[in-house]
Amino acid sequence: MLPPASETLIAPAEPSIAPAVAEPGSFRDRNGAVYYRDDQILRGISAKALANWQALSAAPFFREHIKAGSIVRTERLESGPEVNQADGWAAVLRHETVPFISYPYEWTFGMLKDAALLHLDLMLAALPAGMILKDSSAYNVQWMGAQPVFIDIPSFEILHEGEPWVGYRQFCELFLYPLFLQAYKGVDYRPWLRGQIDGIPAAGLRALLSARDMVRPGVLLHVLAQDSLQRRYAGKPQGVRSSIAKAGFDKQFIVRNVEGLRKIVSGLKPGGSKTVWADYHRTHSYEAPEFEAKCDFVRKAAGHRQWRLAWDLGCNTGTFSRIVAEHADHVVAMDGDWMAIEHLYQEQKGRSDRRQILPLVVNLSDPSPAQGWRGMERRSLPERGRPELALCLALIHHIVISANIPMRDFVGWLAGLGTALVIEFVSREDEMVQTLLANKDDQYGDYHQAGFEACLAEHYEIRSSQPLKGGKRCIYFCTPKGD
Repeated sequence: MLPPASETLIAPAEPSIAPAVAEPGSFRDRNGAVYYRDDQILRGISAKALANWQALSAAPFFREHIKAGSIVRTERLESGPEVNQADGWAAVLRHETVPFISYPYEWTFGMLKDAALLHLDLMLAALPAGMILKDSSAYNVQWMGAQPVFIDIPSFEILHEGEPWVGYRQFCELFLYPLFLQAYKGVDYRPWLRGQIDGIPAAGLRALLSARDMVRPGVLLHVLAQDSLQRRYAGKPQGVRSSIAKAGFDKQFIVRNVEGLRKIVSGLKPGGSKTVWADYHRTHSYEAPEFEAKCDFVRKAAGHRQWRLAWDLGCNTGTFSRIVAEHADHVVAMDGDWMAIEHLYQEQKGRSDRRQILPLVVNLSDPSPAQGWRGMERRSLPERGRPELALCLALIHHIVISANIPMRDFVGWLAGLGTALVIEFVSREDEMVQTLLANKDDQYGDYHQAGFEACLAEHYEIRSSQPLKGGKRCIYFCTPKGD
């Protein structure tokens, strides 16, 4: 049996397609609806989806992946109010809750690559059992910390003789092409995925490729051939799928295609130059004793209680995320530098506590907005789960000076989260601030410690503070007024 959903901080599981009914907390398609009730993630399923579930739940590969944590734990509810109020669905499933929903445009290269490999591995496990994944959306994968988890259970269907892998194109557009874009062209795929909810089309990627790129692994078969095929059938009543189905299809062809894709994806490495903050854990401006004092302050502040969810904003490579994780069920570690987050992810996924810290690439001056149909398919950052504790260390000067966001606005945004706060102020005397101001007109007259403390005092009680770096910086632990 699954543990009660209320034991974990919950965000709703995401569907792989746009919902036909955009009710709050409800996502629906022909085969089922995902909704949450009394802090439970439930899924009503159709008679067709129930037949697929019965075959899936009896398959050994499914139970093995559930045990390994790579498929979300799921059970069928046989009775109870959730079943009695199932709105005409043939059955109701209950899913394990995901602590914090994230999206592919917030993942590092390594995360997108590992999510793609998980999808292909599930395909290779399902095919011998006579099943297949009908959808290949990257949104069907979520994260328990640094472990990818497949969440869209009704995507598993019984494979009938002669049927093709209909999710192949979607796999290319949401997994393969973004990985190609960064690996082969050194171009960040995240803005592309954020700007196009269905991914990168073959024609779009092909236009970016040079003659030299044609010989790179997978380009001819999976980009050029795919683009040519789509152009051939564009606007015609008979689509690619129906043509393949009429010709008959060998399951072994699907296996060979998936195995070939897995080999290609496994060999991909991120392109692009080294980022500014990738080595922050070795190049920060603190001397060792001062850095230890900062760590001790954060550890003491976090130790006031056990937190369900904490955010580490501007986490760099996660030093303080791990400190907070000693006192938090889950930590979302966010930074705008993708390579710093990649370092955190690669280190974290090999640790025993890998399911506790979720690394995400997030630019706080331009965080992911609500998107999709009626703005409900992809939710904004705070809508996915507000933290009880937030770290904001060595960040305020970047927000105010680099991003030109008024200090009072940023502190007000933090206060709107309703979170306790550990925040570090970096004064004008600090060399990092002087570097930021060197090539700018100084229009930041309110950027001083007294002004900062006044902003805090509007929303928070300052419980403790400590000067750092000889007074050039100061760190504070605050709680919302009234707590």
